Amino acid sequence: MKKLVLLLALVVGTFTQMEAQRISKHALGIRIGDDDGFDSLGAEISYQLGLLNSTRLEFDLGIRSGNNYDAFKLVGLFQWVMPLDRSFHWYAGVGPGVGNVSVDNGGSNTFALVAGNVGIEYNFKIPLLLSIDVRPEFGLADDDFYGDGFDFDLGLGIRYQF
Repeated sequence: MKKLVLLLALVVGTFTQMEAQRISKHALGIRIGDDDGFDSLGAEISYQLGLLNSTRLEFDLGIRSGNNYDAFKLVGLFQWVMPLDRSFHWYAGVGPGVGNVSVDNGGSNTFALVAGNVGIEYNFKIPLLLSIDVRPEFGLADDDFYGDGFDFDLGLGIRYQF
């Protein structure tokens, strides 16, 4: 009888822990960030697709304008999500990206990048997700946009989960 109770407690504990790690299947929102490469505050449309209980894909499309340029950047990240608390998680990821910068003098430059990602997020009881993260990016082309090949992006995400 003691073994049965112990086994039942272990099974319930395992499923409770698995529930705490569960992430939403879909999340859509914006990620507001300060991107050194664009030297401006900008916003990205952000979509997250949950794969398993602790992994997901994130896609961010940013469009930014400055005094003498227009630019867009698309980044895709594979992320691992780990619980800190029932509603509080941290995550890390990596993935590729592409973009284009057009300057007023008529020049245009397409670039590719590899990005890392580390952040924390809070899942509210309503379908709202808030996150803050850092995304170091390494340019793969010799261009004026990345200069030394490195960019450091800090962002705040607000997403609706469904």
